[in-house]
Amino acid sequence: MTNLLQAIATIIDNPIPDLLSYYKSQSNNRINALGDALEYFVKDAFANTIDEPELINKFEKYNELFSWSGNQNNPPDLIIRNGDAIEVKKIQTSSLQIPLNSSYPKSKLFSNNPQIASACRKCETWTEKDIVYAIGETSADKTKQTLKRLWLIYGDCYAASKEYYERIRDQIATGINEIPDVEFSKTRELGRVNKVDPLGITYLRIRGMWGINNPSRVFDYINTGYDPLTNFQMIAIMKESKYLSFPLDSITRLESISVPGFKINTQRIKCPDNPVNLIPAKIITYKI
Repeated sequence: MTNLLQAIATIIDNPIPDLLSYYKSQSNNRINALGDALEYFVKDAFANTIDEPELINKFEKYNELFSWSGNQNNPPDLIIRNGDAIEVKKIQTSSLQIPLNSSYPKSKLFSNNPQIASACRKCETWTEKDIVYAIGETSADKTKQTLKRLWLIYGDCYAASKEYYERIRDQIATGINEIPDVEFSKTRELGRVNKVDPLGITYLRIRGMWGINNPSRVFDYINTGYDPLTNFQMIAIMKESKYLSFPLDSITRLESISVPGFKINTQRIKCPDNPVNLIPAKIITYKI
């Protein structure tokens, strides 16, 4: 079984800022978008297959380590077998916000979430998983799209509990459905209005479009070592209790790394459910 600490160690051993060129060469030019390359890089980091030249060997390793590899319409993008979930997002370095589309930010992933695909719900026996947001910031220069920064943040350090988001969503949906003289139908979205026009042939879908602030803004009150001038930088944030829950060999391997630009420290971050409470967190950084 793999985990985030092993993935971090793999990235330090194999930093590849120019992801698109690298994965184009590995896939015989089947990968044409940096977002796709980022997803493969994250998957390979967890599988320790970044430098594996044979695709079939990669796929065998994926099959061994992962129980789910998702799609663009349903979170998450990846589930470690009997382990954490991973959601991958790509933004430009200059972006201040991260679009999450119809999915609100998650502190944990629950199997009864209606936005999860049925196959994901059945991929293994599970009810709740920790979730890692892998957020790749690409160069703002469109002529040279490289990975400038990779944030690896556990959801319970980044997002509030689901009740906060679901309360707002449900209140809006209830209010919409109480509008008089409008025909609604059942939907997983905020609402759907039928027979908008006199012929009764037009419908209106009402969708929620969620977004969350860039981690560089969310965690600007602590020392993350954020450096916009680096060629590549990785910043991982997790609760100290989560860090200590990893297998001892994973912790030992990470803490034995001695390379320039790598650092592990403990700081106190705001609790997403109650910001006046500060919780111990591990901040792991690497830059080149």
